[in-house]
Amino acid sequence: MMVAALATETRILLLAGGLVFCGRSAWACSSTAQMLRSPEAVAHPYTDIAHRSAMLYSFAIALIAVFVELSDWPTSVDLTAAPVQMAFFAAAIAWYQWHGMRRDTDNQFRQAAPALGWFMGALIVGEIGGFAVPLAGFVHAWA
Repeated sequence: MMVAALATETRILLLAGGLVFCGRSAWACSSTAQMLRSPEAVAHPYTDIAHRSAMLYSFAIALIAVFVELSDWPTSVDLTAAPVQMAFFAAAIAWYQWHGMRRDTDNQFRQAAPALGWFMGALIVGEIGGFAVPLAGFVHAWA
């Protein structure tokens, strides 16, 4: 059976999305373990957020892969922009899991370190800009 040829950058992104999707199972295990140990039978809110965000980010990466596949920008351009988003996705998941394991807060913005504001600014620019590039490549190819 012949599988449709996909661009290298699309395959890389789909692999990354698949790994994040598999990783969400690990966070589900962590959530279940916390629920079993909790008198209230609930996991820490940030453990749940890590699990849910990994699921949503995996589908977001698949969507990004589609736009990268349909973009007519060079591979180097798409493979520079798309990983920026994925780096922020991974950092967010790791940060949520960190708070969930430490059980140190139920709101990371309450008593936030100054670095969080800088990180959020970079996240906004990185995620919007990182997606705008393959989106513009898609529009350019379509026009």
